[in-house]
Amino acid sequence: MTHAAIDRATVADRALTEDLGTAPGPSVPDPVFGAADRLRGTVVGAVLTIVAVITRFWGLTSPTDNGTPVFDEKHYVPQAWQVLTGGELLEDNPAYGLVVHPPVGKWMLALGEWMFGYGPMGWRFMSAVCGVVIVLAVYLVVRRMSRSTLVGAIAGVFALCDGVLFVQSRMGMLDIFQAVFAVLAFTALIADRDQMRARMHRVWEQGRIGDSPFGPRLGFRWYRFAAGVMLGLACGVKWSGAYFVVFFTLLSIGFDIANRRAYHVRRPWVGVLRRDLVPSGFSLAVMPFVMYVASFAPWFASETSVYRYSVGEAVGTGGPFSWVPSAIRSFWYYESGILEFHAGLTNAAGNHHPWESKPWAWPMSLRPMLYAIDYGPDQCGGSDCVRAQMLIGTPALWWLALPMVVWGLWRLVSRRDWRWAAVLVAYAAGIVPWFAEIDRQMYFFYATAIAPFLVMGLALACGDILRAAPRGASSERRVLAVLIVSIYVAVVIANMIWLWPILTGEPITNTEWGRQIWLPSWS
Repeated sequence: MTHAAIDRATVADRALTEDLGTAPGPSVPDPVFGAADRLRGTVVGAVLTIVAVITRFWGLTSPTDNGTPVFDEKHYVPQAWQVLTGGELLEDNPAYGLVVHPPVGKWMLALGEWMFGYGPMGWRFMSAVCGVVIVLAVYLVVRRMSRSTLVGAIAGVFALCDGVLFVQSRMGMLDIFQAVFAVLAFTALIADRDQMRARMHRVWEQGRIGDSPFGPRLGFRWYRFAAGVMLGLACGVKWSGAYFVVFFTLLSIGFDIANRRAYHVRRPWVGVLRRDLVPSGFSLAVMPFVMYVASFAPWFASETSVYRYSVGEAVGTGGPFSWVPSAIRSFWYYESGILEFHAGLTNAAGNHHPWESKPWAWPMSLRPMLYAIDYGPDQCGGSDCVRAQMLIGTPALWWLALPMVVWGLWRLVSRRDWRWAAVLVAYAAGIVPWFAEIDRQMYFFYATAIAPFLVMGLALACGDILRAAPRGASSERRVLAVLIVSIYVAVVIANMIWLWPILTGEPITNTEWGRQIWLPSWS
């Protein structure tokens, strides 16, 4: 009897035993992907998006430094304007000597400046748009992972109320762009997982799982391809996007192995090697590299871009790589200069900053950043007061980061909960690699990329609490679970409201300013 015939018989036996009410044969996952209440889910998503638009765009033009950019906006906002006005989509390289970040983030800023001019709205418009997109994407992906509109809504509320995502959505800096592309790549990978499960389930129902010991070919995977494009754009904002390329590629391969094992493919690991590894590598490793190089197309096309014609000047014309086209060799020289710049930006080399922080301080937002501050009676109608803007993670969220990680690891080990594997891998991609270069000068705004995955994990934890007391449980247990989650969500919202003045730069009294500084490390 062939394997295909055996599998078809297994399917028939499973259907028969289910009809008889006896134990079925080999089990496979239920083909349930996402929450079923589409109408309610759409309404909830629309409400979250509207609130995100209001909060991200309200008072977006403040604060400024006497009408000029604040903090690191002073670097990227003028560069974006030069991208827009220079005629070649390039910064004014002769003025800066070396541009140390790829161009995608500055193109995003330039788009806002093209629409609204060289002013605060122009500087920050695209950041605010990306902040709204992050809120919606967090809601949608958690709703899909948890199969619950309620848990997705909790994640959306947390994304709305996180101080890091909020402030970075209102600044003309680069990190919010990297965060949005990382979140979109993650969302695409989760959608790809569900789509591949659906395809595998269809093969199972058709009785074709045993046609090959390696399992079926699953066809072209547009979601995974889209994830690769998003990862390439993340790298095109900052090099640290490469960390997400590595971690998300491993996550996708893990999903593929689990998928083939769940449907009883006889050789799942070899099946992944033969069926999935090369396409995964192309979509999630090669495509980001192609996208990154493509983002430098204006550099290759320009006659005046920095280091464009280094061969023959800074780079010799001979040597073992003389066969490589001069444009590629010049590009390599340019990229190696950027690497040298970042490698030299270390504490050992004397690069210190009063608001510097190391990655061990990021999970609990122990060392936030002061972006802008102004004192004086003119700030609030004649009385002494302060107008300050700080990048600070909402304590009700960030102070639970380590418990969230511990809980997620427990769920992963004890329950094999794939949702926690996904969130923890994404969270690790944004923080773990930074421990490898601890002497480097670092700042808390580097943690922008982990903020979406922090709120996802906390929302999943709330979902776990609610699932621990399902509808069939005792009323007291159910009420307690709902009460715990409701109180926590209310605390998060209240914490955001409390921090609002120092997240937006609203004028407050000196006494109120002192109350906002909860820890000595915040000042």
